[in-house]
Amino acid sequence: MPLFHSSSHSSSDRSSIDDPNTTSSHSHRRSRHSSGSHSHYSSSSTSPSSSRHHNHSLFGHSRKNEDPSILAAKEQVSRAEAAEREADRALMASKRAVREAREHVRRLDEEAKMEARAAKMKQDQVKSITKRAKPLGRHV
Repeated sequence: MPLFHSSSHSSSDRSSIDDPNTTSSHSHRRSRHSSGSHSHYSSSSTSPSSSRHHNHSLFGHSRKNEDPSILAAKEQVSRAEAAEREADRALMASKRAVREAREHVRRLDEEAKMEARAAKMKQDQVKSITKRAKPLGRHV
């Protein structure tokens, strides 16, 4: 899960907001929301899960009011996380390809050994037949 995902918060984030022992900005936010001024916190709420999805970040500021350097850092971290996931997928695909190639070589080696044994048996049979055929035709 991305570190800076602002559309939903874990239950620990919600409990820290609702904790009466938090800082004044959190207390102000809690009292503002508990008054029912926002429809998704009032009794006419459509579902309890919708209260987790709101337009405010952790400290009550909308994302568009965040410092551009913070937004850039979050986006850079997000891109790095995506690149890391892609690298993990590529590594797993590479390992799978190596494993399949080694298995293919092992099967080819086994097949070649079987063919060599068959060729050796055929050669021994030909040698035996040649010995039997050598004395033939002496009377010609």
